[in-house]
Parts: sequence; C-alpha cells; structure tokens
Amino acid sequence: MMVPALRWSGASDVASDSHRPPSAFCLLHSSSTLRRVALVRILIDGYSLLHNWPELAPGAPRHSAAAREALVAKLTQYRDATHTPLTIIFDGQGAAPGTAKMASTRDVEILFSKAGNTADDLIERAAYRMKAYGEVLAVTDDHAERDTVVGFGGYASSCAVFIAQVRSALDELDHDVRSHNRKERNRYRG
Repeated sequence: MMVPALRWSGASDVASDSHRPPSAFCLLHSSSTLRRVALVRILIDGYSLLHNWPELAPGAPRHSAAAREALVAKLTQYRDATHTPLTIIFDGQGAAPGTAKMASTRDVEILFSKAGNTADDLIERAAYRMKAYGEVLAVTDDHAERDTVVGFGGYASSCAVFIAQVRSALDELDHDVRSHNRKERNRYRG
C-alpha cells in the first residue's frame, strides 16, 4: 500500500481558534484531502535539519556546538511564535565526548541519542508513544523515517518545507509585532 505524500502548507492559512493560536495548526494536503491538524508536538531530526539550513551558523561544521545552538535558538523562536512544543533529536555520535548538554524545557526538548541508537530510532519511538495524545509531525529528509511515522498515524515533513514554515511563522510574528508597535506609537502621539 502506498502512503500518500503529505505536504505541510503552513499555519497562516488556518482560521483562528479560540482555544489555540492559529499557528499551532497546520494544513496537510494529500492527493485527495485537505485536513486541519492540531499538533501536540513536532519531532525534529536535528542534524537532518541543520544540513538543509546552511544560513544557520555559516562556516561552522554542521555537527558543531555552534550549529546546534543556532538551530535551537531559531526553533525556540518558532516555538514561541506557534506555541507548539518541539523535540529536537540529535544523533549522539555527532556530539564530541564531554560536550555539555543543552538545556531543555518542556516546550523545547533537546535530546541526543545514546550509542547504538540514532535520532531516527528516538523519533519512531516518540511518534508511536505519542499517538494516543494527538497528532505529531516528524521533520526529516529520511524518506523511510517519514513513511514509518506516517505508518504510526503521525505526519511528516521534509526539512525544506519545514524551514519555509519556520521562516513564514517568524516573518508573520515580526510583522505582527511591528504593526502592534506602530499602532501603540500612533496612539500615544495623539
């Protein structure tokens, strides 16, 4: 059985909901359906995303602490804009011995796989365990991994599509802040 290709089109296309900010939702397209989906968590293959986002920490090796920190900072901004919790999973063998652990929060969780495991293993396990709580989205360029997560009832996105979504959400937030500030300045100039 062929799994239909899914494309994450972006939260800004979704109407507002009184209980969740609009960007906590995404529209998923398949060949025959359009669905509005509220995500309980986004599971991200950290190194897969880093390899597709060279503007983050330019010149730094993709497995470096500087590149990981730049990715976490950008995704924390995205989480703040969308209110959707994230888990960023890095292959443990990519971190040099003695690498300090990055601080995780409930909303931006940072994990390194242990020896013998990969980020893919942890994403699969998390997607399977979280299906009882709602929809999850896995972000990776590994097609087999995306198919596995979809097979568990989750959703999957390529890194390029997710990067475009992050940029769109952050641009929208920047526009909203600028608009709010402009209105406030005009209100007090009166």
